[in-house]
Amino acid sequence: MIQPTIVTSEFSEKQARINTFLSTHKLEALLLRKVSSFAWATCGAASYVNTANGLGEATLLILPAGKHIITNNIEAPRLEKEEKLGEQNWEFNVVPWYETQNVISKLTNGLKLGADAPYPCATDLSQELAYMRASLSAEEGERFQALGRLCAEAIAAAAKAVRPGQSEYQIAARLAQETESRGVQAVVNLIATDERIFAYRHPLPTSKKLQRYAMLILCGRKWGLICSLSRLIHFGPLPDEVQHKAEAVAKIDAAMIAATRPGFTLGDVFQQAQSAYASAGFRDEWKRHHQGGLAGYEPREITATPSSTQPILAGQAYAWNPSIAGSKSEDTILVGEQGNEIITEMANWPTIEIQVGSQTIKRPAILEKESS
Repeated sequence: MIQPTIVTSEFSEKQARINTFLSTHKLEALLLRKVSSFAWATCGAASYVNTANGLGEATLLILPAGKHIITNNIEAPRLEKEEKLGEQNWEFNVVPWYETQNVISKLTNGLKLGADAPYPCATDLSQELAYMRASLSAEEGERFQALGRLCAEAIAAAAKAVRPGQSEYQIAARLAQETESRGVQAVVNLIATDERIFAYRHPLPTSKKLQRYAMLILCGRKWGLICSLSRLIHFGPLPDEVQHKAEAVAKIDAAMIAATRPGFTLGDVFQQAQSAYASAGFRDEWKRHHQGGLAGYEPREITATPSSTQPILAGQAYAWNPSIAGSKSEDTILVGEQGNEIITEMANWPTIEIQVGSQTIKRPAILEKESS
């Protein structure tokens, strides 16, 4: 069971940031319906039941006169007791599951309302709120580090169990088992084998059986935060083409990680990526898949583009995922005051060392196993 971490100082800081946000946007109330926003504002509580739905079974409404949780009688006991939201002094507005009552309209009547998703008569501030969610507190940074270790352990254990002849479904099942058994949700679990690695950037697992080459992609969620990472495995000698692409994509990823520093923007990092793709001999490959971006309570709170202007700040997390058909490099990093930390790094995984200026940045290599 995922348990939230209730931290008084963090919760107070977030309430102050919400108040400042309302003042900045000249609003009188803020409606948070997304699972990601709910987790952020409550320091890690879970409002979802159906994980395929981005909107939760409970809504937060912050007003000048107080802060409210609006939910039904099914969810209220769990939210209050197991998620410990009673300790945060939210006022519960509980509606029987079989009744339709527009509590939000009653509470916000005549008020200027902002929201994290489209809602009638509210200003949609989803992008602005995504950027705010991604500015992590010290406590969130520590939780992210713990999550990174768990996700790395899960994908390492799943990779160890991969064998030729297994279907992509079987590999995905093992990755889900290793992830979920550590208290982490596998919100993205993508598997490709052999030629499918070259054909698809978002490979939903199929019944295809592994011959030599496998790619495992995981986005794991705990405390509302989401870490992303990818790893590749090859049985038998690595073909020259695959080795070349793996080294190229590692250089691109290292250049992006090195550029992800305060004083620069997401667009600046993207330009570094474009230059690195060109230098590696794959000038237009970036056009075939997004390159990642700002992480947090969504796999990507903001996906970087050439025109992105959002500044990079210490205390943010990023997950870059450059790819060339047949290869990919992806980890989650925390931006610190003095440098970046790769929080999904795996101690016993082979690496490619890339020199970027005075830095040596290690990127994951393809794990080579003996063919059976």
